[in-house]
Amino acid sequence: MDESTVLVDGPWTHRWVGANGNRFHVVEAGTGPLVLFLHGFPEFWWAWHEMLPAVADAGFRAVAVDMRGYGASDKPPRGYDGFTMAADVTGLIRALGERQATLVGSGFGGMVGWAAAAFHPRMVRRLVVLGAAHPLRLRAAIVADPRGQFSAAARTLKFQLPRYEHLLVRDDAAMVGEFLRRWSGPAWAASPEFAAYAARCRAAMQIPQAAFCALEGYRWAFRSVLRLHGYRFVKQMQQPLTTPTLQLHGALDTAVLPRTAQGSGRYCVAPYEWRLLDGIGHFPHLEAPDLVLGEVLRWTKS
Repeated sequence: MDESTVLVDGPWTHRWVGANGNRFHVVEAGTGPLVLFLHGFPEFWWAWHEMLPAVADAGFRAVAVDMRGYGASDKPPRGYDGFTMAADVTGLIRALGERQATLVGSGFGGMVGWAAAAFHPRMVRRLVVLGAAHPLRLRAAIVADPRGQFSAAARTLKFQLPRYEHLLVRDDAAMVGEFLRRWSGPAWAASPEFAAYAARCRAAMQIPQAAFCALEGYRWAFRSVLRLHGYRFVKQMQQPLTTPTLQLHGALDTAVLPRTAQGSGRYCVAPYEWRLLDGIGHFPHLEAPDLVLGEVLRWTKS
């Protein structure tokens, strides 16, 4: 596989933008206030292919990015810490010629969204988080809830093993499809749309170095716990969030348990809303795109 795998044609424009010392692949549609979409693991920008034209039609500049290390973006060997990835986001906002944006992040992209809003509040006008707990809430739950969140995270804790990325891409990245199925709600996992989406994500993960880079963010999160870098991250994330935040979470999410995510509101002093989505797993933007679109537009316009 090569990067052309993710250059899918559609009612959008592909281009590359330099930000924070790297080249990022972005997919753009529409004009107006910027809404920047951040995908999670094991996805790429295609996670938002239904959302982009709809948000553009509503009068916004909708941009989805391949995160550092994914898809057609640069794949440097370093820079997968919370500080750098948050700076990637704000660097992209500047590189796109904007002063601020609404961030919409899913899964790992939601975690980066939390950090970007905490570290650079003036640049994040509003935040929408899907399937992701506040990073400090997730850390606490892994320790305090061994039968719950620790058990749910056990598969991703294996990412710490050296060369685990080779297992991730074995058999045409079959494990990527397994993660998607395990974390999805049963209705979407049984649909033809799921099979097509999983095939695209499996192909994107086989781009050289993508699997290694995808695991590095998880590795930093674990290894930083006992390091000064991680201590600084925790101290800064403890500052109350001043960005209005909407948190949407699937009631059937088995990757980040609803009871883990629900505690995230304690870190917000700005307007905050929580909505639990019945029958939905870890990927609300794919499992209930119309519902999520409506909520994103409502929050962005308010």
